[in-house]
Amino acid sequence: MLKRLLFFVYGAAAYLTFLGTFLYAIAFVGGFAVPRRLDGRLETAQPAALAIDCALLVIFAVQHSVMARRWFKERWTLIVPWAIERSTYVLCASLALLLLFWQWRPIGVEIWSVDDPIARFVLWTWFAAGWATVLAVTFLINHFDLFGLRQVFLPLIGRPYTRVPFRTPLPYRYVRHPLYLGFLLAFWMTPTMTLAHLVFAIATTAYIVLAIQFEEKDLVAEYGAAYERYRRGVPMLLPIGRGVRTSTSQHARSSAGL
Repeated sequence: MLKRLLFFVYGAAAYLTFLGTFLYAIAFVGGFAVPRRLDGRLETAQPAALAIDCALLVIFAVQHSVMARRWFKERWTLIVPWAIERSTYVLCASLALLLLFWQWRPIGVEIWSVDDPIARFVLWTWFAAGWATVLAVTFLINHFDLFGLRQVFLPLIGRPYTRVPFRTPLPYRYVRHPLYLGFLLAFWMTPTMTLAHLVFAIATTAYIVLAIQFEEKDLVAEYGAAYERYRRGVPMLLPIGRGVRTSTSQHARSSAGL
């Protein structure tokens, strides 16, 4: 019982760390009331700032993707108990992001700036919609399982863990990865685009497209023909063209995570 309680406390701490990191990320990208922001004036030599920012993005991408892979989980759970594997992933992802926020180097070169108040309002609205989409989608696919709380809570109350079924809530009828689409909106919809912001947006977009390829291989391996049919019928990121027109309720939890 003590071990299960400790696992739950650890999982709750990892979740709270994620929650604080998520809220900080909104302020960091949007430039709201935090000490270090995505945009800002150049503080060091431009080549050094670019090198540091790219290194921070690579650290996050490697951690976020490698720890989500099936082959890594199979080896990792020989060391870390299965019940806290997801919480550990969430904690490591949050720490990688916090490192990025702490050490990020603004570059200060303005790429574009929108002055029209209506256009600025529209861009900020899309920015907010992106973050809201990310959060809403996690609840549609089981927020507490995605962030590891369910894995530590069920053993605490003596109930066996059951895998979240493969299903497609409403947004998954139009794109396979609405969570990632929300991130893209949040990263690109800004009235003021600086060079550092552009590097961040391009790098995260490239990472998302690449990560989806690895993630979908895992999903096909786990769900087989069901996911293959789903992938053939629904676009990856942009809600254009094909779409699921059946009432089948299917979706696979994102193996990449956040």
